[in-house]
Amino acid sequence: MKVDVFNISAKKVGTMELSDAVFAQEYNEPLVHQVVVAQMANKRQGNKSTLTRSEVRGGGIKPWRQKGTGRARQGSIRSPQWTGGGVVFAPKQRDFSQKINKKMKFAATVSALSAKVADGDFIVLDELKLKEAKTKLMAAILKNFGIESRVLLVVAENDETILRASANIENLTVINADLVNVYDLAANAKCVVTKAAVEKLEKAYNLEEVAE
Repeated sequence: MKVDVFNISAKKVGTMELSDAVFAQEYNEPLVHQVVVAQMANKRQGNKSTLTRSEVRGGGIKPWRQKGTGRARQGSIRSPQWTGGGVVFAPKQRDFSQKINKKMKFAATVSALSAKVADGDFIVLDELKLKEAKTKLMAAILKNFGIESRVLLVVAENDETILRASANIENLTVINADLVNVYDLAANAKCVVTKAAVEKLEKAYNLEEVAE
């Protein structure tokens, strides 16, 4: 499979051959959904915790006698109906994480990348270099390609200039090729990748090599 390669002015400067093992696989929606759900679940801290009536301090004595006061019977001032009392079915710390094995994660990533290429939402840049860390420079590049939706920019190496120039653009996410994941691919409508980043993706997500 061949794709066009553009410069930052959105002018075609050549073509690039993409690996079918990474960019021409069948889209597996159930697997992509499973991995995205697991990825989001693994981000949950699960550390909320409140006290039940057995854990609240105090309340050991009956607040008033059982009969004769005209008031409702009460056994403890730490019962749920009292201010400062325990919580009914109190939330407790728990682990929300889900295990996804390596082959499933790789297959889902390849599936998501292939879908971007098949849908025409995969743009390859020959290189991406900015003279200054200016937001307007990065915004101009997106404007050249007519991108107004959420976009994932994949670079081969961390570049402080690119990161700073992209920080204030709401719909732009910059990520290193080594950290590409299914959630970011699914959450962004467009994917802009440098040639160097494509080469790293092909090396990292070749399922034939993983299977060996």
